[in-house]
Parts: sequence; structure tokens; C-alpha cells
Amino acid sequence: MASESILIVDDEAHIRDLVRLYLEKEGYQVQAATNGAEALAQVRQSPPALVVLDLMMPEMDGWEVCRHLRAAGNLPILMLTARDDDIDKIVGLEMGADDYLTKPFNPRELVARVRAILRRSTSAASAAPGKIRQLGDLTIDPASREALLRGERLNLRAKEFDLLLTLMDHVNIVLSRDQLLDLVWGYEFYGQTRTVDVHVAHLREKLGDSRVQIETVWGMGYKLVNS
Repeated sequence: MASESILIVDDEAHIRDLVRLYLEKEGYQVQAATNGAEALAQVRQSPPALVVLDLMMPEMDGWEVCRHLRAAGNLPILMLTARDDDIDKIVGLEMGADDYLTKPFNPRELVARVRAILRRSTSAASAAPGKIRQLGDLTIDPASREALLRGERLNLRAKEFDLLLTLMDHVNIVLSRDQLLDLVWGYEFYGQTRTVDVHVAHLREKLGDSRVQIETVWGMGYKLVNS
């Protein structure tokens, strides 16, 4: 049975109660917060393993909470949005959320997402160090989870690092968006491949004028090359 602590942040009581019910049935310990300020206080006092975070809240919305959490570390975040707009999802992912669900959602799907995020997070933390990867002016050290470009450390979020490492392990090999979702996020992402494009765009910006670049192979996917 699971034993990790999950923090639910939502101003709607019935959402908190529903999520609590299903997570506790799976053995998770559940905390709850009704607003962003309360959530940040709870994280500081008793850090959870993952935060289920609603976007639309009064006073301090989910984007602001996510910004604070990401400034402090890589605590996994599952965002909830009441709208099916791509812009909400993209902005959430750009701010560092690990995943998102649109309301109304199937609580069993939420549990599956939570389990997958935690499994991926645990695997990354406990993985064997592995050898240092080198391609052109890019160096990746899985043990320290650092990527260096011409000796300078790249400021990568957790999933950006995982994506870059995966591409590095498949140099010159085209990987489809679905393959990258499976390899990096560790589960079926329900067809929402836009998240791959968002993370690739971020990596391209951070790689800048490096000769190591992520190429788009139209109709197929992406590959890492050293030009």
C-alpha cells in the first residue's frame, strides 16, 4: 500500500473530499488546504510527496502557488484546471507542473496520475548514478542531475532534464511524441502530446547557439543531433 503524503489544494470542499476519499482508499496520507497561502504554509511545515493543485482559486491562484513551489524545489505538482483551454495547460507546464487534469475528472484517473508521477519521481531519486554523457559541448551527469553547456550549468526543471537525458541516450534516433511521453513521463499521457512540444521549446531556448540541437522530423518526432 502507498504511504506517501499528498496535499490537496482546492477551494471547493466537494473536490477536496472526493480526491481525499480516493487517495486514502489507495493508502495515501492526505492533507488539505483551501487556498494558496495555506498550502504554502503546510508545505513549509510538513512537505508532502506531491501537491494536487487547483488553478482557479481566490486571492492566490494556482499559478502563483506553483511559482513559489518551483522557486523552492522540485516538489511534484498535479494541476487541476476547470477549463479545457490549451493555454492553461501550457502555462502550467511551463511553470513546472508535472501533469494536469481538466475538471470534471475521473477520480480513478487522478489516482493513476498521482501514482505515475510518484513512481517516476522515486525512480529518478533512487536510480543508479550511471555514466556521464557527452555530446559536443553538452555534458549530462545523471548522478548529480546536472547538464553543463560549455562548462556552464543549465537551469533545467526536472522534466526538462529527464527529456534531455532521454534524447541524449538516443542520439540521432527519431523518437515520436508518444515514445517520449512514455519514456520521460513514464505512462500513457492520454494523447496530450502538446506537453512534449512545450518542453522541447524550453530546451531549445536553453541550448541556445550550441551545436547540440533538437531537430524536428516532421510527421515523426524529435531527435538530438550534434551539428
